[in-house]
Amino acid sequence: MSDDREQTCRPLRKDAERNRQRILTAARALLAEQGLGVSHDQLAEAADVAVGTVYRRFPDKDSLLEALFTEDVDQIVCLAQHSLEVADPWEAMVGFITRSLEVQAGNRGLKEFLMFNVTSDTMTTCRARLLPVIEQIVARAQAAGVIRPGVTAYDLGLIPLMVGPVMDGCRAVRPELWRRSLDIVIEGLRACPEKERLPVPDLEPDEFVELLRQAQTSPGRR
Repeated sequence: MSDDREQTCRPLRKDAERNRQRILTAARALLAEQGLGVSHDQLAEAADVAVGTVYRRFPDKDSLLEALFTEDVDQIVCLAQHSLEVADPWEAMVGFITRSLEVQAGNRGLKEFLMFNVTSDTMTTCRARLLPVIEQIVARAQAAGVIRPGVTAYDLGLIPLMVGPVMDGCRAVRPELWRRSLDIVIEGLRACPEKERLPVPDLEPDEFVELLRQAQTSPGRR
C-alpha cells in the first residue's frame, strides 16, 4: 500500500476529528442560513479553528458539500421511492413534491446544492437514482389521467427552481408562504378538460442540466 493510501485510510487523531466535526457543525448552520456562498474563512471563524485547518479537512467546496449533504440527498431519494407505495397516484406525486421541498425549506444551502450543483459526482449519482423513480411517479399519474398530457419527470424537477426564490424571499417575512406558491404550481399540473397540451415540447436530459447551469450563472445569482 502506498503512503498516500495509508494516510487516506488512517483514522483521524481525536483532535483532528474534533476539529472536523466543529467545522461540519458550523458549516451546517452557516450554509442553512446563507447558502453555498459561505467561504472557508467564514467557516474557520464560526468553527473557531484556523483557516488552514478547514482546508486540510476539506480542500475544496465539493468535499465539504458531499460530507454535509449526502444524507439529505439519500433522504429525498427515499421520499420518492416511498411515494410509489401510496395508492392514489395524484397524492403520491403531490406528497413527494411537497415533502422534498419541506426538506429544503429550512436549509438554503441544501436547496442550492440540489438545484445548482449540477456537475458534482454526488448530484450526478442522485439524478441517476432519482430520475427513474420520478418517471414512475409521473407514469402512474398519467395512466390515471390525473395530470396534464405531456408532463414529464423533468417538469417536476424544475418545480424547486420555480418555488425556490419564494422560499428565500419569504424567510424574513412569513417562512411558510412558499406553500401558497407551490399549491398554485401543483394546480397547473392537474388534468382538466379545459387545459390543452403544454405549449412546447418537453425537456431533453442534457437540456435539463444546461437549464440548471444557466440558472446558476444568471445575473441574479452572481
